[in-house]
Amino acid sequence: MSETSPASHAHHHRKSAVVAVPTAVITVSDTRTLDTDTGGARVAELLGAGGHPVVVREIVKDEPAAISALLGALLGRDDVRAVILTGGTGVAPRDVTPDTVEPLLDRVVPGFGELFRLLSFEEIGSAALLSRALAGLASGRVVFVLPGSRGAVELAMQKLILPELGHLAAEAVKTR
Repeated sequence: MSETSPASHAHHHRKSAVVAVPTAVITVSDTRTLDTDTGGARVAELLGAGGHPVVVREIVKDEPAAISALLGALLGRDDVRAVILTGGTGVAPRDVTPDTVEPLLDRVVPGFGELFRLLSFEEIGSAALLSRALAGLASGRVVFVLPGSRGAVELAMQKLILPELGHLAAEAVKTR
C-alpha cells in the first residue's frame, strides 16, 4: 500500500483520534423515562463498552425550545466532547429533533445520514427513507441525531459512531 493511498490517509488521521470521548446521551421523547428508555440506555451501554464515558444522560420533551436549550448548555460544557440525541427523527409532526439541531451545527457531516439510511435499508427496506438521522460539528464537539429505536441505535453505534467517534472528536476540536 502506497503512503498516499486512501486507506493510508485514513489510518494517518486516526492516529490523532481521541481514545475516550466524554459523551452526553439525550433522549427526545414525550413518553419515555430513564427507566423505559431502551434506545438511550443502549447508547450509554455501547459507549461505556467502547471506553467512552457517559457524563450526562437525560430525557427532553419533543419541544424545539427544550431541545435547543439543553443542547446549547451541553455544547458549552468543558466535560462534553460529543452529544448523541435519540428520538424524534421521523416525519411525524412531533419529530422535530433534526430540524431543531441542524441550525445549531457549524458543519453538517452528510455522510453519516447517508450511510445510516443505506445500512438501515439493508435491514428494514424502504422504511429507511423515513429516517432523518443527522451528524455534525458544533462548538468543537460532535453531535449525532439518531432514531430512538433500539435496533437503529445498535446499527448506528456499532457500524458508524463507535468506529469514528475518536477521530471525529479530534477533528471537531480543530473547528472551534
